[in-house]
Amino acid sequence: MTAICNVHERVIDAPVAAVGVLLDRLSAPNDPIFPAPAWPRMCLDGPLAVGADGGHGRIRYHVTAYEPGRRVRFDTPPGGGLRGYHELTVAPLDAEHCRVRHVLECEVRGLVRLQWTCAIRHIHDTMIEEIFDNIERAAADGVTRPTRWSPWVRLLHRLAWARPQASTRPAAAQLIRTSLDRTDYEDAYRMELLPGQPRDPAAWTGILRDAFPVLAQAGGELLLDVNTAGLTARASILIDERYVTLSTAVKADGLRARLYWGLVKRVHPFMARTMFRRTHRRLALAAPSAGERSRTASLGASTAGSPNAG
Repeated sequence: MTAICNVHERVIDAPVAAVGVLLDRLSAPNDPIFPAPAWPRMCLDGPLAVGADGGHGRIRYHVTAYEPGRRVRFDTPPGGGLRGYHELTVAPLDAEHCRVRHVLECEVRGLVRLQWTCAIRHIHDTMIEEIFDNIERAAADGVTRPTRWSPWVRLLHRLAWARPQASTRPAAAQLIRTSLDRTDYEDAYRMELLPGQPRDPAAWTGILRDAFPVLAQAGGELLLDVNTAGLTARASILIDERYVTLSTAVKADGLRARLYWGLVKRVHPFMARTMFRRTHRRLALAAPSAGERSRTASLGASTAGSPNAG
């Protein structure tokens, strides 16, 4: 068994009250500080309060202490290889400055000791510093030195990124459903739509790499003509409240098309999932940070409330 004490802190050029309200929105749908979508977002089974359960990614915990605007503590459940707590606090320094501090104290055992040394610690340190970055973005005038990922963290991030899940074609995908009079092959894959990722399906056409013609767009769905080598094929990109879904429909007319598809369909699922996953990750990394989204929303609200607005 190995005991770990990991501490991060930073002085923020903002009053404690301005930072405290950000802390109180942790895990909310408009969470301004947790570094999603680059990392799995924090989700709890209810509002931030003592007793709430949840986590981020595969890390699970529950809230054991909460002082609004000042402190929140999460304890890990018993029985895991990593047992302890992590705590985020905000303390005033003077009228215009405060200190944010994150403490992780835990015991690791078994294989988790190696995982902590090789991977978890590097990811944890990066995420905590990005939380501090977002606090500065949202409460102060921006970040002087944004956190930079090491090559090792980039590699870990790439390897751990979520993978598309096979699904049935959504009922809302009406364009592809009516695009062909018959189909010899259909499939669909979906991934969670993350905060900050584009809601316009046209932004996701990079999944297919080539510049295929757009046939139609309606109701959050984009239909593409992906005909090739005699195949009549369509691809649909559908955005709904929770997911982005890539659907394919193929009709093989003629001997050449059937022979070609007989070979290609063996690698098509792998290629579709690989390109989908790569685009999903690229758009997540290109999305505005939580702090930037919060600041933009605050500025928009201030402008809308101005007597001169409109």
